[in-house]
Amino acid sequence: METRHSAELGEVPGAEAMVEPEAVAVMLRLHGLGWGSKRIARELGCSRVTVKRYLRQGGWEPYRSRPHTGQLKGLEDWLRRSFLQHRGNADVLRQELLREHGIRLSIRTVQRAVSGFRSELSALARATVRFETPPGKQLQVDFGETRVPVGEERPKVFLFVATLGYSRRPYVAAFLHERQVSWIAGIEGAFRHFGGVPEEVLLDNARALVQHHDSRTRLVTFNPKFLAFARHWGFRPRACAPYRARTKGKDEAGVGYVKRNAIAGRTFVSWHALESHLAQWQREIADERIHGTTGERPIERFLRDEAAALRPLNERPSFVSVRELSRRVQSDACVEIDTNAYSVPWRLIGEQVRVEVTADHVRVFHAAKEIARHPYSLGRRQRILDRQHLTGIVGAASRLSPERALLRPLSEYALTGGGL
Repeated sequence: METRHSAELGEVPGAEAMVEPEAVAVMLRLHGLGWGSKRIARELGCSRVTVKRYLRQGGWEPYRSRPHTGQLKGLEDWLRRSFLQHRGNADVLRQELLREHGIRLSIRTVQRAVSGFRSELSALARATVRFETPPGKQLQVDFGETRVPVGEERPKVFLFVATLGYSRRPYVAAFLHERQVSWIAGIEGAFRHFGGVPEEVLLDNARALVQHHDSRTRLVTFNPKFLAFARHWGFRPRACAPYRARTKGKDEAGVGYVKRNAIAGRTFVSWHALESHLAQWQREIADERIHGTTGERPIERFLRDEAAALRPLNERPSFVSVRELSRRVQSDACVEIDTNAYSVPWRLIGEQVRVEVTADHVRVFHAAKEIARHPYSLGRRQRILDRQHLTGIVGAASRLSPERALLRPLSEYALTGGGL
């Protein structure tokens, strides 16, 4: 757990700060385990006076500000709720007052009316309460955005990061956008990487996944396709509280860790090189480091306690529909899918083939027989090549790289092997 001193939370000595219901629940739970108020206050980063007050109350109670006079009388609870919802933006609150209540006030009047809530907003923004989850219970997912040098370009790369709540074992994948298909491909990739499905997936309120999340009632309306995806894999989706991404702190920290440790200062010759680097980094660095919170290597904690707690995949197919395409093999012995070139045996140049595309693989068939299989690339204008597809071209495999061999003109193939 992270420890925050009361000064960091914006508390005034002798004053009582307001904390969230979740934090109060933690106070009561720790008190039930025999913790004293001083230890609880130090652990949660609030004052001992605050802890004692909530223990005395036996639970959370809404903050009651001093009554206002004039036009805002009777709107104290609405003011506080709206102020926290809009993260302290008094001008937005002024607009909401006019729209919902027909009250027209100056920005300065609104600022004075909500001044008593600012310390609470500061505490909510800074306080982090870590809830430890049992093995197999939760997977936290998120996206982070950064610029990465890939080839001659510097595209915007969206890093999907999934973190198991118990073992802290991560999974990372790179995408060129943050649309729903990327969320689904990322979550499925995590399931296959971990070899199982957790009970619930905790996510942010991304538009691609959540249609509406009421900050007051916590009622969540998920996107219908994402709900179907959840049913397909058998997990329960859960959205973190609006405007409180820190309630999903394990993965928020994970995104920053990936940016700083796996990506920062590196360049990649291709998108495939970026994906390969991320896979290697997960195996050799992220899985093997001593985690700051657990004090253990994530891979050891995963194998010992969490792997068996995940629900088995049972060879369940991908939720993403399989695309079936027809392609003619080009003169470079490749078929083009979504701007990327995938190699096939060179003797099929000019032939018509059938291609199956999923979120994970590209499979190529000729005369009902699979003749090539490649991992699906999320990059653009990449060449995904297999050296075996050059078999039969004299000297090509030993003297040339796969890419150069496949780019030789057809006239050279005719000279080496007697034609196609």
